Amino acid sequence: MTALRHESIKEKIGSRVLNSKAELLAGDLGPAIRDLIEQRGVLVFPQVSFTDEEQIAFTKTLGKFAPERAGGDETISKITLDPNEAGESAEYLKGSLYWHIDGTRNDVPILASLLSCKQPSPKGTGNTGFANCYAAWDDLPEDAKADLDGLKVLHAPWATVFYHEPEPSLAKLKGYQAIGENELPLVWKHQSGRKSLVLGNTAHSVIGKSAAESARILVGLRDWATSETYTYSHEWSVGDCVMWDNTGTLHRAEWYDPTTGRMMHRTKLEGEEPWQ
Repeated sequence: MTALRHESIKEKIGSRVLNSKAELLAGDLGPAIRDLIEQRGVLVFPQVSFTDEEQIAFTKTLGKFAPERAGGDETISKITLDPNEAGESAEYLKGSLYWHIDGTRNDVPILASLLSCKQPSPKGTGNTGFANCYAAWDDLPEDAKADLDGLKVLHAPWATVFYHEPEPSLAKLKGYQAIGENELPLVWKHQSGRKSLVLGNTAHSVIGKSAAESARILVGLRDWATSETYTYSHEWSVGDCVMWDNTGTLHRAEWYDPTTGRMMHRTKLEGEEPWQ
């Protein structure tokens, strides 16, 4: 059996996987990679240069491939803010510039995402940031944990609009509200026994708290979870593939000019446990 070779990027988040492309595609490393991603939040496969077909095949070694849409084909998805490439989704993807977890309106969110860099933006822009919400929870004081455990939060995609467009039209707001919303635990008790914070730009309000107190809770926890200790910002090179645990890691694209041609190819793993 091939051994998984890796090194830590930071103490609380991120590991760099050093195995060759052939070793990754062989499939033997799937279980070890699954264990490592839960512990580290983010895995970087530097300049592994997967083709689209190889990225799909590698994704399948880790779990069940998740099509972009229910019943869709097993293909990669192009991720870019360039409206010439992304079409109508470019507007929706503006929310990706702020900390979030994917799938908060679904009963079972995706397990993980994999991004491969085909074209980076100029150096100093377009990094992807990650924040380890397992580690952020673990390090909270015990009295804070006692206050937070059991709270519920309304998550709504329409709440993300106000991050990039403070005065949207009523038509746009109604369009986003039609996507749906969900009440989720602030603290996710995973089947593994571990816990993580459920935060991000879809988090609108804490159920049963005043607007002011709700904002203090959500903003305070976001500040804590996205502080230097728990975050990693990946500067892309062509051929890099980065995988993150969507069930316990916030992520965001850092600002870049949409006209620079930045292009990522994404695949995803089906979720395996509901919010609880």
